[in-house]
Amino acid sequence: MNDRFIQSLGIDWTKVEEGSYLREIPALREMGWLEFGENITFFVGENGTGKSTLTEAIAVACGFNGEGGTADYRFSTFDDVSELGRALKVVRGFRRPKKGYFFRAESFFNVASKAEDYRDGTTKEIYYARYGGKSLHEQSHGESFLAYFQSFLEEGLYIMDEPEAALSPQRQLALFIQITKMAERGSQFLIATHSPILLAIPGAEIYSFDGEGLLPCSYEETESYRLTELFINERERIIKELLEEDEK
Repeated sequence: MNDRFIQSLGIDWTKVEEGSYLREIPALREMGWLEFGENITFFVGENGTGKSTLTEAIAVACGFNGEGGTADYRFSTFDDVSELGRALKVVRGFRRPKKGYFFRAESFFNVASKAEDYRDGTTKEIYYARYGGKSLHEQSHGESFLAYFQSFLEEGLYIMDEPEAALSPQRQLALFIQITKMAERGSQFLIATHSPILLAIPGAEIYSFDGEGLLPCSYEETESYRLTELFINERERIIKELLEEDEK
C-alpha cells in the first residue's frame, strides 16, 4: 500500500438504477478497478465521455459538496449530482488529508459567495489577505480561482473538474507550478482536464475515457496534445480545410 489518501476505487453497479444513463457510458461501464499510482492523476477525454461525472462522484464519495468547496461547505443551488457518488467503493490510505477542496469551474461563483459566508467573524482585512487583499468577487473569474486555490498550502486531497476553463495560459502555468509543488509535499490531485499545459506536469498519470474502459496513456497520446501540436505546426492548412468544409 502506498501513502496516498485515495488508493483505488471501483463502481458497485448494484447501487445504480437499471435505466440510469450511467450504464450507457462506455468508459464507466468497463472501468473495472482503478488504481492510483501517483500523486497527480489526470482524466482526459472528449465531452460526454464521463470524466467529469466520475470526478464529481469521487468528490461526493469523499465527503465534498457536489457544487464544490471544502469538506465543510454545504449548499446547493441546483441538485444535479448523479447517483454515481453513492455507488463508488473507495479504498483510502492510512493517512488522512489535512485539507481538501473540490473545484468545479461552472459553480465557482457560488463557492466564492459561500467563502464570504463562512469567514466566521474574521475581519475583512485579514480574510481578504488570503486572496491577495481583495474579495474574490472583486477579481476576475480566473484571478479569484487562482487566488482561492493558492490559499491552500496544506497537504491534502484536491479534486478538480476542468480548472483551465477559468484560467488564461499564463495562469495555467501558475497552477502547474502550484500543483507540482504541492504534490511533491504529499498532496494528491485528481483532475479532469483538456489542458495540454496541465497535462505536461512531470510524473503525472493519465487515464483516457476515449474508448471502452479507462486506459492509461502517455502525454503525447492525449487528444489535447495531438490536436494542439497539429494546429500549431500546420495552422494555415488546418484553418483552410476547416473553412472549406464549413462552406460545403
